[in-house]
Amino acid sequence: GCVLVVSVIEQLAQWHNSTVKAAMERLCDYIPGEYQIMHRMSCRIEREMNADVVCHSLRLCKQDPGQPICHLYSPPKLQHLSELMHPSTFVFLPLQKSFMGFSSVCAFPLLANLCEKIKYVLRNKLPFEDFDGDKFSTFPTLRGYHWRGRDCNDKNTTVYPGRRPDNWDVKSDSNCNGIWGVDPKDGIPYEEKFCKGADSRGVVLLGDSAGAHFHIPPEWMTVTQMSAKSFANLPMAFSDELDWPQFSEITGFLNSTIGGWTDSLYLRLRKRNRCNHRDLQNISQNGTVFPPINIAPYLSFSLARNQLLDNPAIVIYATIGNDVCNGERDTLAHMTTPKEMLSNVVRALRYLDSRLPNGSHVILTGLVDGRFLWDNLHDRYHPLGQLNKDVTYSQLYSFLDCLQVSPCSGWLTTNETLRNLTSERALQLSNVLEEIARSEKFSNFDIFYMDFPLRQTAEEWRKMGGEPWQLIEPVDGFHPSQIAAALGTGITWQKALHEWPQVLGKENPFNDQIEAIFKDQGGY
Repeated sequence: GCVLVVSVIEQLAQWHNSTVKAAMERLCDYIPGEYQIMHRMSCRIEREMNADVVCHSLRLCKQDPGQPICHLYSPPKLQHLSELMHPSTFVFLPLQKSFMGFSSVCAFPLLANLCEKIKYVLRNKLPFEDFDGDKFSTFPTLRGYHWRGRDCNDKNTTVYPGRRPDNWDVKSDSNCNGIWGVDPKDGIPYEEKFCKGADSRGVVLLGDSAGAHFHIPPEWMTVTQMSAKSFANLPMAFSDELDWPQFSEITGFLNSTIGGWTDSLYLRLRKRNRCNHRDLQNISQNGTVFPPINIAPYLSFSLARNQLLDNPAIVIYATIGNDVCNGERDTLAHMTTPKEMLSNVVRALRYLDSRLPNGSHVILTGLVDGRFLWDNLHDRYHPLGQLNKDVTYSQLYSFLDCLQVSPCSGWLTTNETLRNLTSERALQLSNVLEEIARSEKFSNFDIFYMDFPLRQTAEEWRKMGGEPWQLIEPVDGFHPSQIAAALGTGITWQKALHEWPQVLGKENPFNDQIEAIFKDQGGY
């Protein structure tokens, strides 16, 4: 964190030909007022030094005994980094005290309340604002309707997206799809006329940070693009855990504001059958706090589906990297084994069979081949390195690995043998999923398997004139980008349309009539 902030400040000073103090003032002015966690402070550096040296001298970065010195930038040529790190190198005023006094961002009074809310949703994976306790909300972030269909009555626990209509919704909208009332011409309820026998169904994603659509805007650390407008979305982004599920491949429903375009399985299901409006759930989690071994209790608390009252659902099981990705030094030893994968997934599927309405479908998605990341990014410049051409993704990966916070030590590494072994394990686990789909049978859903469509996505993007590196998030160099998410949707849809048409349900012949009558009542 220190290296990031100091890098941005130094580059702002360079780009605007200003002092460090003026650059800090500029950055503070860019950040929305309630999120200005940096005090206006001055820092004078007496010789040319990079962010690594500054942060080690502030003792915010350290070298543990027997461990290497972790550095993002190449060490200065004049002297050894260890010599430059000595505090006598600097004259700095309140900077060190300010950073050291607030080693945790949640210690800032203005952020303490937000941190408590985020801790709640991380623990429970449920909306923070949910007055009736039905697991749906009228509030967008903090696991609200960016993650699940928007509640249309947060004071009534029997009203929520995805349920079968109560008495055909003659008097009110019980399933929040915006269709209710009676046609005055013939006295038939609109829900009965337009949605009866229409194969209505929702979509549920059980995923990791890729499914949650993790994204850090590159303009937050690219000084040539930086302005106050760059940080306008910062409060929303933090409240959504730096995830953007509203633009994601499976449950996206809003036009993308982070580049590319939005195309999702949910939007296509809604277009196919307008009665599916708002029936979506994105139950995904960043990092390794969602291991498959714990998925059953995780689902029991987070999944919102009533087997007797609700419509069937399409469940996408897509933890495309968690089982092989970790920040451990001995990363191979901490990867899920095929035997563990079989046990964990079957247990989760048995739990789903006890909760999903009859007629549901489950699609298991294979793991990604993450060698694509190194092959297409390692020698390119990271946003932090674009101004001075001094930080490549290879340097970023090594820095994170040294700090033992790499999102995937097996793939984000200079070690080709380790990258190959990680992909070999990923393929073994994908084969387990494919065999489960072929051999296991369940009472309330059928089950299918598909490979993660990275190769097809890259081919499609090349045909459109794009480059493979554009399919990867630029800041973390790890997650699928908005472009990759949108292209992946089309590939998944075509596969389902041709191989499993029963999963998608019938096209509703009344879609145009529904839109004409209820166009102003189905808002997100």
